[in-house]
Amino acid sequence: MECTDGLDGRKNPFLDLPQDEEIMAMYIWIDGTGQGLRSKTRTLPAKKNYTPDEIPVWDTDGRKTDVTMEQDEGEFSDIFLKPVAVFKDPFRRGDNILVLCETYCWDSPTLEKPHKTNKRASCATNMAAAAHHHPWFGIEQEYTMFDYTGKHPYGWPKNGYPGPQGPYYCGVGTDKVAGRKVVEAHYRACLYAGVKICGSNAEVMPSQWEYQVGPCEGIEMGDHLWISRWILNRVAEEFNIVISFDPKPIPGDWNGAGCHTNISTSAMRQDGGYDKIVEAIKLMEQKPAEHITEYDPTGGSDNRRRLTGLHETASIDEFSWGVAHRGCSIRIPWSVADEKKGYFEDRRPSSNADPYSVTNRIIMTICLGQ
Repeated sequence: MECTDGLDGRKNPFLDLPQDEEIMAMYIWIDGTGQGLRSKTRTLPAKKNYTPDEIPVWDTDGRKTDVTMEQDEGEFSDIFLKPVAVFKDPFRRGDNILVLCETYCWDSPTLEKPHKTNKRASCATNMAAAAHHHPWFGIEQEYTMFDYTGKHPYGWPKNGYPGPQGPYYCGVGTDKVAGRKVVEAHYRACLYAGVKICGSNAEVMPSQWEYQVGPCEGIEMGDHLWISRWILNRVAEEFNIVISFDPKPIPGDWNGAGCHTNISTSAMRQDGGYDKIVEAIKLMEQKPAEHITEYDPTGGSDNRRRLTGLHETASIDEFSWGVAHRGCSIRIPWSVADEKKGYFEDRRPSSNADPYSVTNRIIMTICLGQ
């Protein structure tokens, strides 16, 4: 919806009011779609450096967040929100916090029954089992900006299309990029919050951007990427812009959007680790369908629109790998092949993928033999 805040660009005069002995905690969780985020605020006693265990479990109405749609109206619709990670709040600042939560079923007051939409719980279990491998991840999150309607790409001509792809990737200038103010604000907000953001760039399609998060070890990867997405959407509110994580937002001869996932284990990072990289890729080669199913929230349907074999993608129906080849399913960077150690990149996950599902599936295959 098109919104105006009535302040005409002026600072909100109420945001510098003192909070005395209390802080505001923004609880954030993944909704039943597997790709949307929801959030709400509660007051907590003022304290610096809260840990998740010190923050109370809360509840929410699952029916209104697409979590319990199979149930009768209002019946057993409570979902428990269990705090699992804490970040500084870059919007309210001070000692206020962002609290990432897992979802648990209404009949699980002791939190032993994760909701079926909670992908983090099983991921955390498997990351703990594989902890001796010290798995590191880095994810390249691509996204597209739209105007306030959510239908027209931000900065595109009102009638027609921009010029063909080519000059926009890592471009500079009004005729090359749109939305840089959002990008810069998001980067700073992530740094303030404590998110391990490590880079950003304009992408191949105009109004499409990418940022990178990592390296993160184990479950931390999913935590940091999900919070970075929430921050991005929250920043975009300030500019009346809609963020899309659709993997193919514009049909035709335009690049899609991915969530390229870089992986290494301690053995891969050691001298001679190249052989371990190849071993891992060959294990993944044996389970292409299992991975594709977990690489977008629709079980592969979204990714089928993107993984066509064109626009720097491999076909969804074929597995391939190679050195410095962005048309493969999995790419080994040239520098890694040269140094004989490092990491590899799985280029298949879609931009709307759940990083818990992606990293969990990878660890199950290459570390746990599942």
